Amino acid sequence: MPASVLVPLRPAPATKRTFRGTPSGFISSIALACSVTARSLPATLPRSPALGSGTVKRLFSRAPLLGVVIPAWGVEDYLDDCVRSLLAQTHRRWEAVIVDDGSTDRTGEIADEWAHRDNRISVIHSVNGGLGAARNLGMQHVRGDYLAFLDSDDVLPPTAYADLVGALEGSGSDFATGSIVLWEADGLVEPPWMRRLHRPLRGARIDDRPEILGDVFAWNKVWRRGFWDDAGLEWPEGVRYEDQPTTTRSFLRGSFDVLDEVVYNWRIREGSITQTRASSVQDLADRWETKRQSLASVQAYGSAEVEEVFVDRVLAGDLWRYFLLVPGAPEEWWRLLRAGVLELWGTRSLVHSGLPPVHRLAGWLVAEDRRPEVVALMEWVATLDGPAPRAQDVATGAWRLSVPHSVVDETTVAPEALALRDHEV
Repeated sequence: MPASVLVPLRPAPATKRTFRGTPSGFISSIALACSVTARSLPATLPRSPALGSGTVKRLFSRAPLLGVVIPAWGVEDYLDDCVRSLLAQTHRRWEAVIVDDGSTDRTGEIADEWAHRDNRISVIHSVNGGLGAARNLGMQHVRGDYLAFLDSDDVLPPTAYADLVGALEGSGSDFATGSIVLWEADGLVEPPWMRRLHRPLRGARIDDRPEILGDVFAWNKVWRRGFWDDAGLEWPEGVRYEDQPTTTRSFLRGSFDVLDEVVYNWRIREGSITQTRASSVQDLADRWETKRQSLASVQAYGSAEVEEVFVDRVLAGDLWRYFLLVPGAPEEWWRLLRAGVLELWGTRSLVHSGLPPVHRLAGWLVAEDRRPEVVALMEWVATLDGPAPRAQDVATGAWRLSVPHSVVDETTVAPEALALRDHEV
């Protein structure tokens, strides 16, 4: 495979998110983890015992080949860290293709330098087509028994691919997924919801753990390449949030292993997800589109139980971020937000979702087109130091949210939109 290839693509807007900030000493710790200390050997070595045929076969068998696709755009400050973490993997048999997605900084030059230093790395230079297009392009140029995707501003723990590939070699499953940590300015943190999702499983199907559909990320997984090709998987192009439709199809179609090991460090840089972007009409339209695609796949699967978990606990999971943006958002954005809520939850209502209590109420108000009260509710929540106040019905003993009358007139709200669940009391 040539070290550097120029491939023209139809131009499209860039979609790659970027991050910044490196925990002190992290990359040096990778080097330490992979260093070898020389030890002096005795002058006369003892005779080795005779090797059986099974031992000889294991010694000379080759580890499976892993193909790694690294889409890269505008990451001149982070690509080195990413590639170093790949070089530090304890699973040594891999090939990687870096797709320089029309970068205007030194990203492409840095990628070429790595390709000249390690013949396992090749580079494709293309015009900007976005993250999904870059992944799809790289997938066409990478070989391997297994397939992985690595974002160019993140890093891998040293045993990440050994853990994932090792699980698949033992189980025969179609793909494997592991937990992640958020790599923030003050350290590495494993989100509690990821820890809950990644209780170990081997050879599972979606009916065994439908909530795993909430693991929407492309980069904490390794796929068996034959499964990927047979299932016709690819990444959506020309749209943000492209991970979820493809990971959803994977979980619905294949068998999978769930690992509790952390296999990915997701770099979170200040300003990477800004209010300017999240409150843009195009960003919200893209979010609804990828949710729509994912829901269509779940509905086609045909399990009422899986669909209920998906709609209530997965599809609704990030809506609270959008509700927080209602104050100050343009009217067009509000209309699009409400249209999406009605389309996806109109027959069931967000009061049944896994959102926090205040945001279930916000979802109900959005569906009712009561924007001023959503604004007041979000502004009131921002002033609280802890959970929202609660009150208990004297007659029934049931608990509910207690919201000031100046924020929302509770007498005009459906009781289920204010109700608290047992674990929320």
